[in-house]
Amino acid sequence: MGENNNSNNNDTNINSKDFMIGTLIGGVVGAAIALVFAPKSGRELRGDINEGAQQVTHQVKDRAYDIKDIAQEKGADWKEKAYTTGSDLKRKAMDTTSELTKNASKKTKELTESVQGKLQEKRNKEDEALQAAENVAEAVEDAAKELEEK
Repeated sequence: MGENNNSNNNDTNINSKDFMIGTLIGGVVGAAIALVFAPKSGRELRGDINEGAQQVTHQVKDRAYDIKDIAQEKGADWKEKAYTTGSDLKRKAMDTTSELTKNASKKTKELTESVQGKLQEKRNKEDEALQAAENVAEAVEDAAKELEEK
């Protein structure tokens, strides 16, 4: 019986030992969890909030600077494009105006020459008519002189 009793005693010692080790480990784990999830004091909480707010502020400022830089680059690109497009349009307008002016001058010159040609033809016809009238008048005078002489 002594063996049986000794066996129970060893089991009790092992169970007690395991219980003590489990209790010790559980206490350490529980203390660690309590420290991690324990509520903070007001001062610590405000400090954490201020730190978080400063980080967010820095992130927002950095993002704002990035957006500003992008906007400046895009603005410069658009300005260059607008200047180039404006210059092209101005050059095309000047070319078109020059061409229209040349065409208008050419047309005006052609019209002037045409009108002058027609005026000259008219004058030539008038001169011919006057010459014919003078010839008729001379012929009439000659005929009248001949009649008087006879």
